[in-house]
Amino acid sequence: MAAKMKEAERAGMSSEEFEKTASRNRIIVRTSIIGILANATLAAFKAVIGVMTGSIAITMDAVNNISDAASSLITIIGTKLAAKPADRKHPFGYGRIEYLSAMIISIIVFYAGITSFAESAKKIVHPETPEYSATSLVIVAIGVLVKIVLGHFVKKTGRKVNSDSLVNSGEDARLDSVISASTLAAAVVFMTFRVSLESWLGAIISIVIIKSGLEMLRNTVSETLGERVDAELAKGVKETVSSFPEVRGAYDLVLNNYGPSAYSGSVHIEVPDTLTAAELDVLTRKITAEVFAKNHVYLTAIGVYSYNTKDLEAAAMRDKIRKKVMAHEHVMQMHAFYADRKRRVIRFDMVVSFDAKDRAALYREITDEVREMYPEYTVITALDTDFSES
Repeated sequence: MAAKMKEAERAGMSSEEFEKTASRNRIIVRTSIIGILANATLAAFKAVIGVMTGSIAITMDAVNNISDAASSLITIIGTKLAAKPADRKHPFGYGRIEYLSAMIISIIVFYAGITSFAESAKKIVHPETPEYSATSLVIVAIGVLVKIVLGHFVKKTGRKVNSDSLVNSGEDARLDSVISASTLAAAVVFMTFRVSLESWLGAIISIVIIKSGLEMLRNTVSETLGERVDAELAKGVKETVSSFPEVRGAYDLVLNNYGPSAYSGSVHIEVPDTLTAAELDVLTRKITAEVFAKNHVYLTAIGVYSYNTKDLEAAAMRDKIRKKVMAHEHVMQMHAFYADRKRRVIRFDMVVSFDAKDRAALYREITDEVREMYPEYTVITALDTDFSES
């Protein structure tokens, strides 16, 4: 237990969060080992059958199984490296290595498709007559069933633990089951009608694999660059923050992803203008702890917007301006309103959707409208972005 506590401290996590991450990594490694054993066994049998029958499709299927085993090995290595604790050079940890391992697997799938297509093209130009046996077809059929079960299991586990590497490996196994089933069908056609289709079939399947590899690569690159945060996670964080009685709303939520399920970020809260600095300090600490406990997100900063509670005329101004602002189609939200009637200053933020043709132009138009409503005031507005906008 003491050793686990020390590891948790090195990783910058609570002991509970450390154990959750360790459990996730164990599941990924265990699933990958199952994939390696299954693919290595299938590769050995198919390689022997491919050589005995002279079937290029079965031989390429065996090579594909070897690449799948390599993908599972890459997943294990990536998971181990991603679990390294944060250090001076990488203060946010190494979680994004998992994205790199998923990218490598995507490239392997793409390369397997290219090589498979090249071999199929050669056999189309220089065809060879395969010699199938009942035993070889039974083994291929068993391989199809194994790949279907393995693909479903690995992909389901990957989604459960939020591992792109496992999801990609599971999808690859599913494609392999289609390849093996097609090879089996081509063998049956040849044995029945003495017509060899496996080279043409191999070429078509290769194109499907290439397309799948490119899609996996595109998705992984997109995640590495940084995608919009999951809407449900953003909603959950805002609900947790807004559950405190002093908080009237949570805005400007920004979440940064440093690996699967590793989020940190910041948020603004709207609170009464009567809270003292000491009360705000207590409140923000409670919010940080609650969000981490419920949503597994570490808030590195909580900004504060105050709203008028003592000035009824300022509150009436807010309602009148809100009605004007929200009348525009692409305005999603207005917040952080505060009217300082003594200094003649009005300030608020507005969130304009990405669907707007020209967000900046709409923002300027609304600001001018409010200035016309209150020409004696200095109107200070900010164009905000909802980073979780769906």
